[in-house]
Amino acid sequence: MSPRLPRSAARPAATPLTGTARRVIRLNYGFQLLFNLLWWMPVFYAYQKDAGLSDGQIFGIQSIYYVAFCLFEIPTGLIADRIGTRNCLRAGAVVMTAANLAPVVSSSYSGFLVHFLAIAAGRSLTSGAASAYLYDGLRAERCEEHYLKAEGTARALGLAAKILCWPLVGPLMTLVHPAPYLLSALSAAGSLICVIALPRTAVPATARGTASPGRAERPRAPRGGRGTSLGDAKAALRCVVSSPWLTLVMVQGVAVFTLSRICQVNLFQPILLDHGIGESAHGGVLAAMTVAEAVGSARPQWLGRRLSPVAWVSVLSLVLAGTLAGITLGGPWTTVALLCVFAAAAGFAYPVQRKLVNDAVPAGAPRATLLSVESIVDRAVCALAAVAVGAYLSAGRLDALLWHSALATAVLLGAFQLVLRSVRTRRGAEGMTEAGAALEAAEPPDSETAEEPGSRRRHPEGAVSGASDTPPKAAV
Repeated sequence: MSPRLPRSAARPAATPLTGTARRVIRLNYGFQLLFNLLWWMPVFYAYQKDAGLSDGQIFGIQSIYYVAFCLFEIPTGLIADRIGTRNCLRAGAVVMTAANLAPVVSSSYSGFLVHFLAIAAGRSLTSGAASAYLYDGLRAERCEEHYLKAEGTARALGLAAKILCWPLVGPLMTLVHPAPYLLSALSAAGSLICVIALPRTAVPATARGTASPGRAERPRAPRGGRGTSLGDAKAALRCVVSSPWLTLVMVQGVAVFTLSRICQVNLFQPILLDHGIGESAHGGVLAAMTVAEAVGSARPQWLGRRLSPVAWVSVLSLVLAGTLAGITLGGPWTTVALLCVFAAAAGFAYPVQRKLVNDAVPAGAPRATLLSVESIVDRAVCALAAVAVGAYLSAGRLDALLWHSALATAVLLGAFQLVLRSVRTRRGAEGMTEAGAALEAAEPPDSETAEEPGSRRRHPEGAVSGASDTPPKAAV
């Protein structure tokens, strides 16, 4: 019986974190937790009803919010690449702090409208910038292999904070009515402190240029405000058009985002009510789902290396679709269990998908702008899906909606795999041509006569085998 290799020998040790990388990760944890800790989330509907708003006004504001979020995503990614991701995070924290104070200042329709518009602006300022800063900051310290765990842990900590804080909102609201919004503003102010403490420069080594020894070079200020923004937008569009791999991984993430958003926000209560689960139990079910999602987000490495990250995202998307279909067949307890499985799958998928997109961004490309493009695509598809959800629910066809969502996801993922295979085949053909040309250029003119018949053919094939079997960097 052969001795078992030690565990450390099977998997290479990760590069130790530097002091700066550790600081970036910890402050990112604090920022993500505090910025996204919206204490008013469980009670905002009741709060607005108490303020005298009608259902039409409340859901009208929500519609405006989603449209505004998509529109704000267009310039904010450009702003992040122009002024720097750290400065963009600072601006987002300031806007979010002011946004949470708007309902306290004016508890009216206009106050809540300003509140949600400012929330859309603040979140769009940070949606791509936070991920871009963390990725570039770790890559600058040559610790990029820690990005996946850092991204997942940050999300898990934020979810855990919501589990602990949201049950306290009701009692605090009875003591001080605007407490949910005051606490949200306080949390946003805390996220601003975390951003101010972040290192000023988070520039990858490839972008540092020539700097004097022992001195880090500051990022160069862009020339020409409007011209630079338009240049970043054009560069982002060129990257999307010229990089099939980047486009594919962006499209693949649409299924995860749309399914998780529609199920956990729009369909959560209708599903529970349809299975006879009363409103008094909704908070407990939501807490259980949040725990499941937090565990998945914190441990994406549990997925293992048997499949590539692209394959894992596709598999997890099918799990999301399968749980939606299974909900139509089970009873109350089965529904709760499947919703927890759904949340865990979404938790696993988010950090893996985020790393895939970041790895696929070409060197020197406007990263924050491209991440905003991905966010716009996700929310645009989600907006269309929300319209369909409203039509299905109005007709009383919840089960049909869940089945059709599952089938549509499976069909789209099948089409995605076909496109992915054609792209890999094309890459393999290009690799064969390049390998053959390189070998012919390297051989002496008389080498063909000196070799045995057929020996010259074997060399290119060996080279091609090594090139074509190697997946793109983002898929490793």
